[in-house]
Amino acid sequence: MTGQTNDVSELSAEAVNEYVSVRIGDQLFGAPVNAIREVFTPQSVTEVPLAPSEVAGLLNLRGRIVTAIDARRRLGLPPREAGDAGMALGVERGSEIFGLIVDSVGEVLRRPSAELEPVPAHVDSTFRSMVKGVHKLEKELLAVLDVSAVIGAAAGAEAA
Repeated sequence: MTGQTNDVSELSAEAVNEYVSVRIGDQLFGAPVNAIREVFTPQSVTEVPLAPSEVAGLLNLRGRIVTAIDARRRLGLPPREAGDAGMALGVERGSEIFGLIVDSVGEVLRRPSAELEPVPAHVDSTFRSMVKGVHKLEKELLAVLDVSAVIGAAAGAEAA
């Protein structure tokens, strides 16, 4: 097969999307690399009285107090097991930094932009509102998170 290639590394930068792979429940998600400021293990999340349910609380990220958003709650999934703090993605929205708590963080995946498919119409509306599209991988689907939408409702509640 000369002349043809499926090697992502040979594609131009404009034609490739890079994602930090994360697990939320049983689903593999990809968070765009350019939306992620850092990856960290959340330490001592302090609950906030009367906060929306998806706000896990506040945490100290290198001297800065940030709002921790629980991705499981945002997606309507059951809570994580007690004692499992998960991992967090540090994301910026405007001048604020948020910690998006996920179950686990994997490797950076590079996928051709042309292979991004729309979210099927029959998928739950909450899920659809937070996912930009899907990539077919060898054994499963990679749902591309709309990070701004995932933290959006909680960010609006914090500003109010």
